[in-house]
Amino acid sequence: MPRKKTYNYNNIKLIVSAVFIVALVIGLLQWINSRKVKFVHYEAFGIDMPVAFSIHGIDVSRYQKKIAWQGVKEMNVANIQLNFAFIKATEGVTLTDKQFRYNWRQSKKHEVPRGAYHFFVPSLDPVQQAKYFISRVKLEKGDLPPVLDAEVAGILPVNVFRARIQAWLDLVEAHYKVKPVIYTNAAFYEKYMGPGFNEYPLWVAHYYERKSPRISRPWTFWQHNDKGNVNGIDAKVDFNVFNGDIIAFNELLIQ
Repeated sequence: MPRKKTYNYNNIKLIVSAVFIVALVIGLLQWINSRKVKFVHYEAFGIDMPVAFSIHGIDVSRYQKKIAWQGVKEMNVANIQLNFAFIKATEGVTLTDKQFRYNWRQSKKHEVPRGAYHFFVPSLDPVQQAKYFISRVKLEKGDLPPVLDAEVAGILPVNVFRARIQAWLDLVEAHYKVKPVIYTNAAFYEKYMGPGFNEYPLWVAHYYERKSPRISRPWTFWQHNDKGNVNGIDAKVDFNVFNGDIIAFNELLIQ
């Protein structure tokens, strides 16, 4: 009669545990790698560019002086072009960026998809700020949605600050019939805004980050660098990417 095989169940448990741990580690490494964004340095831009994204853009204000928009439009480095521009329009209740009208007209003339943003001053009436922005910015078909730049809260309690930016967002959305984009940095969003504003497209600033922006909610635009070079601009420029393909980008534009 043949001998029955005997099994050391303790050894089997150890083997199963080891296999599980290895699989877990491999999965974790794959997840980490999936969050990495490949950057390539381009001398013409003067910065490292996240080449996993296909749609790149800039944002400008009076600090970029008088821009030669034809140079912006024609710049092409290794098939990377600048596909959009956010332009500062207003601040508070009385300030219009001195280059806004010129930038707004010239970007349109040179067929650079454009968006206008308002720098929010928390100590001032949000309704008056929204009305001031609306009085200065006429959005047209093919433009990006309006943007609220909210990056300072001053001495306001969080709940008051949130109520004020919500008032601006509500009035602007009602006027333009499109949901505004919120611009801020990752840490500020987490501290002063949070889940109550997750329905709005987010343009998040997180410079020199070698992965995607460290923020817990989905984002639409990522401002990844503030020291880029662009043909036609005699100053350093903020660089951004859109988190999606050309179809998603076109769907975001005002119809």
